[in-house]
Amino acid sequence: MAAATRCPPAAPRPHSRRAQAHVIRCCEDTLGVPRRRRPTYDTEVAEAQRFPELVTPYGASSYLPHHQLYPPPPRPRRIVLVRHGESEGNVDEAAYTRVPDPRIGLTTQGWRDAEDCGRRLRRLVSSGGDGDDWKVYFYVSPYRRTLETLRGLGRAFEARRIAGVREEPRLREQDFGNFQDRDKMRVEKEIRRRYGRFFYRFPNGESAADVYDRITGFRETLRADIDIGRFQPPGERNPDMNVVLVSHGLTLRVFLMRWYKWTVTQFEGLANLSNGGALVMQTGAGGRYSLLVHHSVDELREFGLTDDMIEDQMWQKTARPGELNYNFITNGPSFFTHFTHQDEASALLSQQQP
Repeated sequence: MAAATRCPPAAPRPHSRRAQAHVIRCCEDTLGVPRRRRPTYDTEVAEAQRFPELVTPYGASSYLPHHQLYPPPPRPRRIVLVRHGESEGNVDEAAYTRVPDPRIGLTTQGWRDAEDCGRRLRRLVSSGGDGDDWKVYFYVSPYRRTLETLRGLGRAFEARRIAGVREEPRLREQDFGNFQDRDKMRVEKEIRRRYGRFFYRFPNGESAADVYDRITGFRETLRADIDIGRFQPPGERNPDMNVVLVSHGLTLRVFLMRWYKWTVTQFEGLANLSNGGALVMQTGAGGRYSLLVHHSVDELREFGLTDDMIEDQMWQKTARPGELNYNFITNGPSFFTHFTHQDEASALLSQQQP
């Protein structure tokens, strides 16, 4: 019998680099999620229709070649914090016992507060710009008194000046616990005074610390909107955009605390804005927002800022986004008691050296 023929063994196939490559992801959220391919022209058109604010003269930013950089949209010139006008609850605490807090409206004086604030706001944003193309974009609490304040503010502006409005529930008032018993609420506020304004939580309601948590989420939304140019219509790059937050006294103080990284002690020393009052965060020489660009030192002291906080606002006037003020109390060794002044100076010098 003829011996069976045997085929020679196949030569081993060289391992391709593609087969040996390992996919490494840096976040558990992406595990098992297919990696997105670089968009084609068709998918780019679809993305541009969904997010028109990301469109640049070269197409949507995600479709640009990696080596081609397009400057980011200009930051809004100002972020203006406005407290609602005088409300029915401000003049009659019994209103909270019969009307839900979100439905408390403005008084006649409150409407005047709102309209007066609108006129002041218009004078502010229409002066000092490079041209006559200024606009305003509003974020507003969904409570009745803030929505009415927004309408009062809006009477000072033509439609073409209003870039947009967004109702933002995270800007709502601190929750004091549904319908309020007037006598019991007075007792609770006295307990809050002894316990601490930031951490005391009203029964069935919120503490200022709870408001801080939701304002942190809103702050991230606002920063993302600024970074992607949410306030800029497609194809525009207006440097005279102004963002206005129409909200409530404590909520606005917590917003400032979160933005500037103030401590609990610093927060508890702040005064409330008057009804229809406003604070202006304006970009300084380096592009960061400072309260001292528009306001005086005396005005900030009256609001409750300490010497350390005012010095930080001076630094904010010339600093650039991304820089850190190592001299500020929240960034230095001020929380420790065993350091000498020499230790603090040496630590500061080492941080400032490249």
